Amino acid sequence: MSSLQALCSGLPLRPLPENRGRQAGVPHAPVRTPSLSPVEKQLALRNALRYFPPDVQELLAPEFAQELQLYGHIYMYRFCPDIEMRAYPIEQYPCQTKVAAAIMHMIMNNLDPAVAQFPQELVTYGGNGQVFSNWAQFWLTMFYLSKMTEEQTLVMYSGHPLGLFPSSRSAPRLVITNGMVIPNYSSRTEYEKLFALGVTMYGQMTAGSYCYIGPQGIVHGTVLTVLNAARRYLGIEDLAGKVFVTSGLGGMSGAQAKAAVIVGCIGVIAEVDKAALEKRHRQGWLMEVTDSLDRCIQRLREARKKKEVLSLGYHGNVVALCLRRQVSAINRLAEEKFFFWDYGNAFLLEAQRAGADVEKKGAGRTEFRYPSYVQHIMGDIFSQGFGPFRWVCTSGDPQDLAVTDELATSVLEEAIADGVKVSVKLQYMDNIRWIREAARHRLVVGSQARILYSDQKGRVAIAVAINQAIACRRIKAPVVLSRDHHDVSGTDSPFRETSNIYDGSAFCADMAVQNFVGDACRGATWVALHNGGGVGWGEVINGGFGLVLDGTPEAEGRARLMLSWDVSNGVARRCWSGNQKAYEIICQTMQENSTLVVTLPHKVEDERVLQQALQL
Repeated sequence: MSSLQALCSGLPLRPLPENRGRQAGVPHAPVRTPSLSPVEKQLALRNALRYFPPDVQELLAPEFAQELQLYGHIYMYRFCPDIEMRAYPIEQYPCQTKVAAAIMHMIMNNLDPAVAQFPQELVTYGGNGQVFSNWAQFWLTMFYLSKMTEEQTLVMYSGHPLGLFPSSRSAPRLVITNGMVIPNYSSRTEYEKLFALGVTMYGQMTAGSYCYIGPQGIVHGTVLTVLNAARRYLGIEDLAGKVFVTSGLGGMSGAQAKAAVIVGCIGVIAEVDKAALEKRHRQGWLMEVTDSLDRCIQRLREARKKKEVLSLGYHGNVVALCLRRQVSAINRLAEEKFFFWDYGNAFLLEAQRAGADVEKKGAGRTEFRYPSYVQHIMGDIFSQGFGPFRWVCTSGDPQDLAVTDELATSVLEEAIADGVKVSVKLQYMDNIRWIREAARHRLVVGSQARILYSDQKGRVAIAVAINQAIACRRIKAPVVLSRDHHDVSGTDSPFRETSNIYDGSAFCADMAVQNFVGDACRGATWVALHNGGGVGWGEVINGGFGLVLDGTPEAEGRARLMLSWDVSNGVARRCWSGNQKAYEIICQTMQENSTLVVTLPHKVEDERVLQQALQL
């Protein structure tokens, strides 16, 4: 069994670790089919061997070639560490600076078997969300982080640690890019080849930026989506007796069952994979399961009558719950006054590509017969600056997390008491409810982390409160601030995060790139920029950050500056695209902060101006 000290000592070469191969009894990533030519196979092997000195290459080459043949990628299973992979308390990591130890804490959490989907293939979530491309990269990164000083920056090229480079104390300690492929070659087919060659990587969102916190992130997002859907479609706050029909219990979709219980409705979730269904039932996320459609309908009716809170798993295809084929079923149900929205990863886009009847006559490229959840539900929430803010207590102590929960609740309650707009108050109240429910439902998996949706003021106030608590030792160790890339400013994704931007710029990625650069300039401890994430390779550009709070005045200053930009960038972009809520928020923010100056758009009040001009 390796120690953290050994893990940070560089690649184990003399002696080489035993080649234990793929571990039995744990889930593994699907076999990839990159269709490499003989020349490309040689290149993939050469690229893998360049991590190792010549005296071991002859031994390693055949096993790496076999991995490429069997699995479509060289993971270097021999170098999968013989250690309990988890987020250890920050004090246990060998380091020259605590921020490097905090990064190591986050990396190991992403690879914890309790957190990661396919830990031996370094996949955190989403089937292909890599932390690294191979295990040599993991060992080298841990080595570099253990040696890093406050005047160095570690540069990561799609999982590959390029090295430590001199920089200033105010610069990020870590800069990550994943999948930055030239646009004309950013196809899914090209990706499979480039990943097999070991030269690029799909980091999803928080997998490749080392900021994943387990399932509570998607549970929280689903809770808020359902609550806000109830307000929009039904005009209600109490969901007792209301039915939420959906599908999928594997991976991130497993959150839907727990979210239904937290919001107090009846959730009926179809799943074709019996293993996924049974796993969620064992976890307690599903209250009941059945493979009988008649029994499913019977329990649904009973629960509606009694207004029970219920999560019911149906082993079968969702189209059986809804009539025939899925899109045809959705069309029929919509006519019967069911409300449908796309909560998948660009489900309607893929349905259109498959020839399904989802066209919206006379609409733009990002609009379909039915809205995405961003277009109808969460888009206006983003436009007010609300998004998935999160933090991780690097002590690993649940008591520290309890303190941060208390601080965050107090911040939001004080904001409500001071007076806020009704729309803002509703979001604050939802998140106060969430914090209490999250603790009660024991949603922490892996690191001691919490997520909530907050706006710019809330994020800054929570960060300041946490930093002050560290300074006075109420919290025992540094806290890492982060967020999902699926946020106000972090992602340009025309069929999801920016699908409610209708000025034609939904297919432009300036916002996400500017956010990455701006966070780096304003004090982020690390920054990441990715191609792909959520809706797929080549469909989105997104970025994230990590910011370590250590109780110092400098950390508070960085948090105030960086978090303000990290939100206001996206709100200003949405304001310029014509969103009224974003316009109001930017106007208010400029009144409160004289150093923020944003160009405000003017509306074309008279459509005849356009019509007459186009007739010339």
